[in-house]
Amino acid sequence: MKQRIRVVGIVREDDKLLLVRNSRGRAEELPTWELPTGKIRFGEQPEEAMSQLFFEHLGAQVKELRLVDAITFMGLPGASQLGNLYIVFEVDLDGEIKLQASEKYSAYKFVTTEEIRELKVDEATLAVLEIEGGRKIVPTMREERRNETEALVAATIYFDGASRGNPGPAGVGYVVVGENGEVLKRGGEFIGFATSRTAEYYALKEACEQGLELGLKRVRFVGDNLMVINQMNGIFQVKNQDLMTVHEDVLKLIAGVDKVAFEHVVRAEQTEADLEAHKAIDEHFGNKTL
Repeated sequence: MKQRIRVVGIVREDDKLLLVRNSRGRAEELPTWELPTGKIRFGEQPEEAMSQLFFEHLGAQVKELRLVDAITFMGLPGASQLGNLYIVFEVDLDGEIKLQASEKYSAYKFVTTEEIRELKVDEATLAVLEIEGGRKIVPTMREERRNETEALVAATIYFDGASRGNPGPAGVGYVVVGENGEVLKRGGEFIGFATSRTAEYYALKEACEQGLELGLKRVRFVGDNLMVINQMNGIFQVKNQDLMTVHEDVLKLIAGVDKVAFEHVVRAEQTEADLEAHKAIDEHFGNKTL
């Protein structure tokens, strides 16, 4: 999957976030605000790219970086690439920002979530803030797009695969949660004998199919297998021949979704989907625990 890869920095000051105004754009339009975002040069590590961005364009030294997420967005408005991978860091700065004279940024400010609604904010920045903040941000300045945005059904789908024996009897589970926290659908399926990694991918495929069946247009897929999440985010390649076919099936399925993101969580936060996967195995063998 062809991707544009960017690093994104989240700088906090009390209850406010740092936004920068992009210098590029048409003169007749309001300036676009965004989280500090930069490219990764050839041979450069994401941490190096993040530090260099703040030094070159904001005159600030980075004190500490914390990796918080790696998110893939599909079909963002104005994006020519099939996928856009954003590696998100929380950033602590050493000293004050001293805006540099450059073509990238013309201003900066620290704003609250409510103040963000009054700005013309870059679509990718809005998506990152919504995912990291766990709630939707609708800019009040773009009321003409409110109905469009609300018309897109959105949800979070938790998925998990289980294998007893690795390889052994395997099942998949999913839980679909709406924007308001309501469970839209949940279930599981026995898939035969498989490894845990195979079960994870088939669980993701099932989650994709359930999302399409429900007509979801903006979906966040959440799983506890970091390797699968990193592969879907384009950080790692799929080299296992047994997984390539189902991986390609998932890519075809998510092509039918307007916006999609993949997020990793620890196993403790994945209990419900895991229960559905094990329940499917038990029901296949007549409710007998293996």
